[in-house]
Amino acid sequence: MKVVAAYLLAVLGGNTSPGADDVKNILNSVGVEVDEDRIESLLSQVKGKDITELIASGREKLASVPSGGGAVAVAAPAGGAAGGGAAPAAAEEKKEEKVEEKEDSDDDLGFSLFD
Repeated sequence: MKVVAAYLLAVLGGNTSPGADDVKNILNSVGVEVDEDRIESLLSQVKGKDITELIASGREKLASVPSGGGAVAVAAPAGGAAGGGAAPAAAEEKKEEKVEEKEDSDDDLGFSLFD
């Protein structure tokens, strides 16, 4: 993803067909390790293609990728003033504790943005 972002930054900067050196310069300027193989792979995949068409086709592909999870339904306890309101609050606290931060990864999740 970092290589793709650097390529797109070069395009936004006015370079309609950035080369390997352009992408490397952008990555080096922000202190990111340069992976020559990924840069060459990206450049070979986008060579001779219009970037706006690639983004449009990528958007169509992403529309078919499931992005949501199953929601947990919490039912309100039936009747009674004998402490019925405490259970949902406890369930919400437990739910918040399970949230973990994930690191960004360059994995392509099984599909290529430029196919």
